[in-house]
Order: sequence, then structure tokens, then C-alpha cells
Amino acid sequence: MEIVFENYSIAPIQPKDAWRLCDFVVSNEAYLKTYFPETLKENLTPTLADLFVAKKAKQFDQKQEYLFVAKENTNRTIIGLVYIKSLHKEKDQGELAYCMGYQYSGKGLMSRIVQELIQWSFATAGLLKLQIIVHKSNGPSIKIAEKHNFQYVGILANEHRMPNGDLVDMLLYELNKSDFLKSQ
Repeated sequence: MEIVFENYSIAPIQPKDAWRLCDFVVSNEAYLKTYFPETLKENLTPTLADLFVAKKAKQFDQKQEYLFVAKENTNRTIIGLVYIKSLHKEKDQGELAYCMGYQYSGKGLMSRIVQELIQWSFATAGLLKLQIIVHKSNGPSIKIAEKHNFQYVGILANEHRMPNGDLVDMLLYELNKSDFLKSQ
């Protein structure tokens, strides 16, 4: 499966992505250490990235977690990642977590990618509800949630550990499949 738009594409993570993923995390370390510390830690070297990608590709195949890479099509550079994770099969629910490379942010690309993966989550993965969990300081992510009709649900107390060790509250947004279909 690959979704192509303009000069970009979205596809499930594959073993051939390991080196490019390592490059992506190293060049975006400042952002990733705050909001994606495990992804950063697990991809700091090509060897670590190989192991990470193999694990994530297997999880994708087993429908345990879905990791997609967004690429620029000319040179196949990874420009962003989107997880559909924290899958609760009994609730048919998952969480969307996404990050964009600093040189591609602010161009509306992640919004387009999120739109495509919302559709995929409801149509292909069979989910009935998606969540976005975001820190109040992450304005662009909040903007994406609101643009795609995710509803603010409330605050998750002490939900995320910052690099300095502090626990911080996070904002919870949700989108039900039925609401999504009504808006289409």
C-alpha cells in the first residue's frame, strides 16, 4: 500500500527504510527527544534503526501497531512519521501520533498525511475511534487535530515524561468514525 500525492508518498515502514530513518531522527533530534524519545533512542545508529524497522514491520503485519513513513518522492528522503498505536481491539480504538521533519513543517504536509491515514484507519484498519494526545505547547499538532474535527475531550494528568524527567499533562482529542463519515 502506498498513498501518493504531489511529490510525496505515505507507506508502511519497510526494512529498506532503516538508513533513511536513522538520518531522519538524527537530523530532527531536538524535536524528537521531547515528544518521541523512544523512537529517537531506537534509531540513533544504522544498526539500531535496522532492528527498530524490523520490529515495526512485524508489528504492522501482525496488526499490533502501524508505523507509516512519509517520503519526498524525488530522493525518497523520509520527511515524517505517523504511528497508529495504542490499539485497543475491544474498543476498536487507536492513537495517531505524528512528527514532521523541521525542514518540511509549516507547509500543510502533515495535515494532508493525517487526512489520508484517518481514512485508512477507519476503512482498512477497522477502527471506530482515533485519539490524538498532544502537549499544550504543540500548537501545530493541536491545529491539525482541530482541522480534522477531532473533539477536545480533556486533560490527561501526568501523561508524558519530558526529557528533564518532569511529568506533564497532555490534551486528549478524539474522532469517531461516524462523525468523520458525516463530515465527508
